[in-house]
Amino acid sequence: MAKPRVHEVAKELGLTSKEVLAHLEKIGEPAKSHSSTIEESLAERVKTELSGNGAATKKGAKAKSKPKTTGKAAPKAKAPVKPAAETPAKARPSDTPSPAKPAASPKPEGASKPPPSAVEPAAVEPVERGAPGEPAAAPAAGGAIKVHRGITVQEFAEKVDRSPAEIVKTLLGLGEMVTVTQSMSDDAVLLVAEELGVEVEVVDPAEEESLSEAIAEEAEDEGSLVPRPPVVTVMGHVDHGKTSILDAIRRTDVAAGEAGGITQHIGAYQVHVSDRAVTFIDTPGHEAFTAMRARGAQVTDIAVLVVAADDGVMPQTVEAIDHAKAAAVPIVVAVNKVDKPEADPTRVRQQLSDYDLLPEEWGGDTIYVDVSAKQRQNLDGLLEMILLTADVQLDLKANPDANARGVVIEAHLDRGRGPVATILVKRGTLHKGDALVAGSAWGRVRAMQDERGNDIEEAEPGQPVLVLGWQSLPAAGDDFRALDDEKEARSIASEREQHRRAAELVAQRKVVSLVTFMREAREGEVPTLNLILKADTQGSVEALEDQLQKMDQSLVKIEVIRRGAGGITENDVTLAQASGAVIIGFNVVPNSQARGLAETEGVDIRTYRVIYQAVQEIEAAAKGLLGPELREAPLGQAEVRATFRVPKLGVIAGCMVLDGVVRRNSKARLVRDGTVVYETTIASLRRFKDDAREVAAGYECGIGLDGFQDIKEGDLIQAFEIQEVAR
Repeated sequence: MAKPRVHEVAKELGLTSKEVLAHLEKIGEPAKSHSSTIEESLAERVKTELSGNGAATKKGAKAKSKPKTTGKAAPKAKAPVKPAAETPAKARPSDTPSPAKPAASPKPEGASKPPPSAVEPAAVEPVERGAPGEPAAAPAAGGAIKVHRGITVQEFAEKVDRSPAEIVKTLLGLGEMVTVTQSMSDDAVLLVAEELGVEVEVVDPAEEESLSEAIAEEAEDEGSLVPRPPVVTVMGHVDHGKTSILDAIRRTDVAAGEAGGITQHIGAYQVHVSDRAVTFIDTPGHEAFTAMRARGAQVTDIAVLVVAADDGVMPQTVEAIDHAKAAAVPIVVAVNKVDKPEADPTRVRQQLSDYDLLPEEWGGDTIYVDVSAKQRQNLDGLLEMILLTADVQLDLKANPDANARGVVIEAHLDRGRGPVATILVKRGTLHKGDALVAGSAWGRVRAMQDERGNDIEEAEPGQPVLVLGWQSLPAAGDDFRALDDEKEARSIASEREQHRRAAELVAQRKVVSLVTFMREAREGEVPTLNLILKADTQGSVEALEDQLQKMDQSLVKIEVIRRGAGGITENDVTLAQASGAVIIGFNVVPNSQARGLAETEGVDIRTYRVIYQAVQEIEAAAKGLLGPELREAPLGQAEVRATFRVPKLGVIAGCMVLDGVVRRNSKARLVRDGTVVYETTIASLRRFKDDAREVAAGYECGIGLDGFQDIKEGDLIQAFEIQEVAR
């Protein structure tokens, strides 16, 4: 059982955390902060000692603080040793401006409390209020205090129950000057937490502690649960027939609308089998969409792995297996294209057995179904196996009466309808008119449509719907929840947006000092390619950025300064012009104003329809930023046979060219006994009395080296040149 925290005990008693902390210090068991954990036995002791003063102190404090003149009764209060009665009254005045006066009033209170405190613990103990409180705190137990990225000093001080002045002083001691309202970097947060002895975890702005607590409370609610449809993700390698199987099931033609026959967006669809609904999520199979496919696996209940019988296991097949296993979901293997003459389903089973997907017929626990999407063969069997897996291995139930909660599958800007998002309801029922918040986006459900474009009034658990009415575009993968009040949704979204901006400012802030400047100068500056990514959907932006992160950035640093869904606008061009960035558009084009501005300002805009072409060109552009590589190209070498001293010229070496060619003004190094003695240029080159431009192998010549006179017989003069070679 998780240990209770100080603030949980205080909440149960109806007291403040400071009062409980003061009491713990009084009894010799001090705790560091309101989030500190205490032993179960100590918690019970605190509850017993303070239970008589919790609600009573809150409600009757004013009434009992009337007899201020009874300060003479103070000696009486010392007789009964009742620290439990004294502590709340003493601790509370510490929050007030004048602690001197209340210091006298608690003592008569303490004297007057023994009878109630003696009776109330007996009434409180059987209730065992700590027990139900513990499961709600379980997710946080053993974990750290969560603070959002870009938190200000004042907010951080409230989180860790310290004064802002103490945090500023600690930061100053660590060499960082900040104001109370300034955002802290992740490193600063962790360093201060370590100094204060507090365990914290820096999370993204969207991860709100209040939201996680609400979800935990909802998870505890065992209300009226009803069965919900299984959410099935179709995964596999490109061109193995994932979308074709869905097309065959839904009797639609989604693949015809995809560029190059490749699915480049996530689609969510619901079909009905024998009066039972099944939700399908179709994920792209190309390797660039690893992030999208991973997200699909995270929201799913069952993964259907599609493998072509004529092709076998491919790289993205293995990736799909890894994502499904990471999501800890059952896997059903659909062996597609069994109608082809070269199909070999047995070979597919053999290959997948190496990845712990042993078929049931071979003694394993993985269901294999041989299908043909083209011939519509055995699709009923596949659906049967999906429902069987859901019934046997999963207990899929949800409370349809709770506030809706789920995941944003995809989002994009639609001309005429504004921001729209495909969402998957995981719990509760979403109604038309509900207020929604997802990340830093909020809205009110103006309209809902199913996958066929039909307007619907409500969406039940397990149902994907297209929602209109967002005020801004939510990010794909964000959790959403429905709220009772539109004002609350707007407030939460606004706060998250502020946190997000603060996090961006902290990420962009760079501490410059002479030490770091000199170190970077010594190590060599890495050129940076700034990019602005725009695409038709959030998922495509995420996939493109994920692929760029896989590129080798040891020589060139790729910086994405803006990303978003929708067309390329003048704002994008202005930002690109100010930061020297290249704009990459995927399935979007610039409007006429943006195009004109880009031509005027010389901003490079590149648009693509297939993602790997964009990645290849970006990689080429990144390598081009490095400039040509300088390489040494050997020309030839000559052996010194004799030396001559010439007035005004110094020492001249009489040489025999052994190989290659020796050129005047070329680079040269003098090698003696295998060691390079000096590196310079050939200042003069002569054949007898005539100046020569170059001397080939087998000929004698006189060579004068620029700035070097210590030439000896037997030395080698190696001529070379520096060439620029494209990387």
